[in-house]
Amino acid sequence: MTTRTERTDVLVIGGGTAGFGAAVAAGRQGLNVTLLEATTKIGGVMAFCPGMPWGGGYPVDRIIGGLIEELTNRLAAMDPPAAEKRRCTLENFGPEIVYDHDIATLTMFDMLQEAGVRVRLGAMALAPRLSDSRITQVECCDRNGPFTVEAGMVIDCSGDGDISAKAGVPHVLGDASGNMMAVTISFFMVGVDWARAFADPDPYFRDHASRGIAEGRLHPDLAALYLMRGFHDGTVFCNSVHVRGVDGTDSVAVGAATQEGRRRCHQLSQFLRSDVPGFERAHMSMLSPTVGVRETRKLQGLYRLTGEDLARATKFPDGIVACDNPVDDVMRADGDMTHHASLEVGEYYTIPFRSLVPAGIDNLMFAGRILSADPVAFASVRGMPQCMAMGQATGTAAALALRNATPVQQVSHAALVRALIEQGINRIGTGGVQTDAA
Repeated sequence: MTTRTERTDVLVIGGGTAGFGAAVAAGRQGLNVTLLEATTKIGGVMAFCPGMPWGGGYPVDRIIGGLIEELTNRLAAMDPPAAEKRRCTLENFGPEIVYDHDIATLTMFDMLQEAGVRVRLGAMALAPRLSDSRITQVECCDRNGPFTVEAGMVIDCSGDGDISAKAGVPHVLGDASGNMMAVTISFFMVGVDWARAFADPDPYFRDHASRGIAEGRLHPDLAALYLMRGFHDGTVFCNSVHVRGVDGTDSVAVGAATQEGRRRCHQLSQFLRSDVPGFERAHMSMLSPTVGVRETRKLQGLYRLTGEDLARATKFPDGIVACDNPVDDVMRADGDMTHHASLEVGEYYTIPFRSLVPAGIDNLMFAGRILSADPVAFASVRGMPQCMAMGQATGTAAALALRNATPVQQVSHAALVRALIEQGINRIGTGGVQTDAA
């Protein structure tokens, strides 16, 4: 079989929020951009867990800016509005963005098209080909067979970092012991009486959950129910079912966890209908097509963001997005669900660009949940708005590197921060003090 060859300035691998940000940003810089997404839909966890709120978009109650703000504004300006800012009912979480899932995805496709990005759905990146310190080609495949992409710049936004790992970028799986956060499968309950359902002052419905567990009707890991009002009246987003001990890089394990998770979701939906006021006439809808994977590889970058950086509210000179998310650690091994505050009230930190750049490959960057971070920092930085901004930074940096014919490790941090500020990203750069968009 003859292998097809395609050429592009920038190859973005993975169409989640990070890949979306990278592709749109690079396309708007006038570059020829190809976005590969293995599934049939962009959005990443938005596709795997439809309706997942965009949490962490308002550090210290101010939006981070850039593409997430543009996307939110586009949705909110529709008639009727398709997104809004809401205070999260769960402890230690600040405001979040809730939205109409289908309209949001459609709008993201529109923004990619407007930026001139070539979106290849159902296409997988398999292996990189390297010459010296550069990736010269990436072997790929789709339903028609193998093809090869020659790219000036590769941005790995795959969530698992397969291409980066195969290119030799050092990495670790999970925490120091190799334990990874639990995977999650979500669903909606439709037709809920909000007033009655959320009359209980406990946002986690612990009394109901403990009764269901004691009676053998709920899995023991459902001691706290994460039930949130959906965007549309009478809908409740159920983000409660977590499956522990799953290696998200193992497709067989992911498949088994998906089936187990769907069973638990059905069990929970029946329990809500029979036992929780307000759910009597509701039904389950939008059950996830597969589990959402929170954590697999953490790649080694020029800088490894740490829990100490968060605690000190460090604002790096090459900071590319602000963040004040709690340390949201989801059931590693036998651990509990925790989401404790990482900062003093009114503080935030920034994520450095160096955590998105490897040491040894001149034309590779990565963004999203594969960034270089220790387990504590990782549990805070992984929100979708931050991932989108990380992608936006790498797409912008790709243009700087290609136009100046420099390795990504030599991209001017000052020039990158200036460009991101011009794109509307707020509170970044030196000290994070006066670096806002005009």
